[in-house]
Amino acid sequence: MAASYNGVALPADGRAIEFKNGKFIIPDNPIIPFIEGDGTGRDIWKASVRVVDAAVAKAYGGKRRISWFEVFAGEKAKEKFGTWLPDETVDAFRDLRIGIKGPLTTPIGGGIRSLNVALRQILDLYACVRPVKYYSGIPSPVKHPERMNIVIFRENTEDVYAGVEWKEGTPEVKKLIDFLNNEMLKGTKKRIREDSGIGIKPISITGTKRLVRMAIEFALKNNRPSVTLVHKGNIQKFTEGAFREWGYEVATQEFRAQTVTERESWILGNKDASPALTIEQNAQMIEPGMEFAPEDFRQAVYAEVKSVLDAIYATHGSGQWKKKLVINDRIADSIFQQVVTRADEYTVLATPNLNGDYISDACAAQVGGLGIAPGANIGSEHAIFEATHGTAPKYADKDVINPGSVILSAVMMLEFMGWGEAAKMVEDAMEATIEQKRVTYDFERLMPGATKLKTSEFASAIIENMAVKG
Repeated sequence: MAASYNGVALPADGRAIEFKNGKFIIPDNPIIPFIEGDGTGRDIWKASVRVVDAAVAKAYGGKRRISWFEVFAGEKAKEKFGTWLPDETVDAFRDLRIGIKGPLTTPIGGGIRSLNVALRQILDLYACVRPVKYYSGIPSPVKHPERMNIVIFRENTEDVYAGVEWKEGTPEVKKLIDFLNNEMLKGTKKRIREDSGIGIKPISITGTKRLVRMAIEFALKNNRPSVTLVHKGNIQKFTEGAFREWGYEVATQEFRAQTVTERESWILGNKDASPALTIEQNAQMIEPGMEFAPEDFRQAVYAEVKSVLDAIYATHGSGQWKKKLVINDRIADSIFQQVVTRADEYTVLATPNLNGDYISDACAAQVGGLGIAPGANIGSEHAIFEATHGTAPKYADKDVINPGSVILSAVMMLEFMGWGEAAKMVEDAMEATIEQKRVTYDFERLMPGATKLKTSEFASAIIENMAVKG
């Protein structure tokens, strides 16, 4: 580990977080690297760090404290070092293990396509984790926002975000189109138009299984009743369809004792209700219209029912399956409807990269928007917590923006570090402040009778409510 990064010495009063035997070792004075962010990030960070420091001090009576260490990316890095993402910033996050960041500008006109994506890929932060829940008092466009309490695990390194694409009209794309049309699609009626741009959508066994594994482990640890695999496998059979298939493999092969698939639960439930039920009768109940199906399909379903009963009825039957973590799946377009109409039926979603990007924002819109939506990018040995919104440069340095996204991302970070007491203190005090209708302008304009606070004043109000809650 270096003594300094980007010319800034590590704080002498802090200790680096270590990773040993598969676990993070958190000292009482961890060094946490942070990027304050561009645009409104400056105001948001000043407010957020005050809230976090106050909660840690109060929760642990001064026995624990965070030793903050600024690292640079985005506009500030470009101005200081001539590059949007200095190598030593990445080194600091790699060496210090756990960090936090505000919103960053996406450079225009070449260079890094997204600083956020770059950090995720360089450090292999393969899971984007987005908890979406309702805090009492927040204005919402839906009738029952309180039904929303979902944690989204979005694969973070592949899918279309791998950035493997070629521009229309270039020699490279022409070469690829010729190869696809003349070799891979030869003998079929499928053709790619000559004036196309081409992007590649890789989804791997490795990327899928480690993401779904993390989602299942989270659900088991936090007593969540289900994990839903979100995919568009009815159309993209060998990418998103494979995501679904590999996700079920993780559940049934690695977590067999703790999980049951939705379809298995139907088979087991049918057998519980009618012990004399034949395999054929059970199959008919899970696949209505079997009498009209081709023979090979009927035989496949019969074999499936028999296999489930033979394999797990002893351990999961007689109602035992009701106590297991349910693994199910939903088509991506369907889940958008269902998180509006029946959000309380879903608790953990595991998704490929693009689906997760869409669904996390759609869920956040129901509970206050991105201004209050936290996020984390987590890998096997590193984690960066971050604001999920943009930089909103027209509001920069005006002390008006809601700092909720970074504050709640810090809550996630504290929980990840095992400092749950401080995390709960921040979360409870923030909810109390919103219930008092003391909020920033984005909420104030939607809440009759609310008091509009500046970013800094909102942070002060949260800290005041810590004293009340404490």
